[in-house]
Amino acid sequence: MNFKIIFAAAALLATQSFAIAGIGGHYAPMSGTSLKKVEKTAIKGNENLKFSHGDFTGLQGFGFKAWVDVLPFIDIEATFNIQFASYNASLWAKNPLDPLSDYKEIPMQIELGGTPFAKATPKYIAMNADLSAAYPFDLPLIPIHPYVGGGLTFHWNTFVLNKEFVEKVFDDAYGSAGDLQGLNPDQENMGKELAKKVVDYAKDEGLKKSVGIHLLAGVRVKPPLIPLSVYANVKCYLGGEYDNDIDAGHFAFEIGGGFAL
Repeated sequence: MNFKIIFAAAALLATQSFAIAGIGGHYAPMSGTSLKKVEKTAIKGNENLKFSHGDFTGLQGFGFKAWVDVLPFIDIEATFNIQFASYNASLWAKNPLDPLSDYKEIPMQIELGGTPFAKATPKYIAMNADLSAAYPFDLPLIPIHPYVGGGLTFHWNTFVLNKEFVEKVFDDAYGSAGDLQGLNPDQENMGKELAKKVVDYAKDEGLKKSVGIHLLAGVRVKPPLIPLSVYANVKCYLGGEYDNDIDAGHFAFEIGGGFAL
């Protein structure tokens, strides 16, 4: 008799250990996404004014998730992630009248929120919204909820500040010209002016939007009688469009927790 009571109590706790709905936040790094370094290269063929940018490998990020498990044999998740990385970008100006002079670096920095004293190097930012359906594999008497599935992904990605963009800004600002030296013999001042225009143009550049799919595998753990849950997901992203300079990675991880009922 005592054995039956203990077994029934354990079963009751097990049924209460799985949340039917929850919301949480998580750490969300993306592996493999990278940008290759570009060494100093002439702007429109002018060796006295050059452009370069740095590199990065992998993205850091964070995100938010909501889930519902009320449907039989299926879990529904909605996730929004923001992932990002920094890279340096600079113009390099040299005095055309002094062939032995060194190039002077003109870093490109973007004001944060329009505040002049809060400047940062350019950022690559990738945002995505996932709508997922997953099949759960509940383990009896154990508060662990593994699942596998997949779904749709909506991507929003920023552009990379590259040489082609700088040359486009130059053409828009000054008109097409093959010989930049003829416009301004003071390459350093012209470089500073061009760098400012590039940053201004970059603020207005739109996001690249696309749609892809993803596969996922994950697990949630919820202690009995406590309205909290922790979870971990790994996702494989397929499809989607990115800037031509970006080598997109396919795997992201989500590790976090939140409230669950």
